[in-house]
Amino acid sequence: MKLPLPILFALGTALCWGLYGPVLGKARLADPDHSPFKPYVGIGVAYIVWAILGGLAGMRYKGDSFTLTGAGGILGLAFVAGTLGAWGALNLTLAMFAGGAKMAHVVMPVVFGGAVTVSALVSVATTAAGTKSNPWLWVGIIGIFVCTVLVAANTPHGGPKKPSSSATPSAESTEPGGESPDSSVP
Repeated sequence: MKLPLPILFALGTALCWGLYGPVLGKARLADPDHSPFKPYVGIGVAYIVWAILGGLAGMRYKGDSFTLTGAGGILGLAFVAGTLGAWGALNLTLAMFAGGAKMAHVVMPVVFGGAVTVSALVSVATTAAGTKSNPWLWVGIIGIFVCTVLVAANTPHGGPKKPSSSATPSAESTEPGGESPDSSVP
């Protein structure tokens, strides 16, 4: 089955944003004594660079004019969307600062499960009056909540594996006679 192009791009977004939280958590933990806004500035720089370069490349590819005025409110709405994205990144930065860096496995399912729910509720609220929503939507929203809790609660979240010690048992791990206390060999 061939996936439609929008689904492939959506999967690319999910991959990038799914990695976004854990990487942001690592950035926060790399310098825990300093402001959480250092990573946020890095996020801002990345947004500026990639949004401008990507936008200009896309405009050139599509043959758009490089005039950024008019366009029937497109830039205004795009600015609002960008602001919401930046505020979302700020809230995620604050979540990581408030302890979420140690539990990105909980924060990220809440972020994305919540985002899907908000998107669906905005769609319901902005649909023409008198249009009924399918009951399966509400089942799905409850399912997102349940799945968010299940994913957050069951994602492995131990710290990185510690390097293994030397093969020689330490003095603390042996009993008189040189055997390990948990040795199953008599």
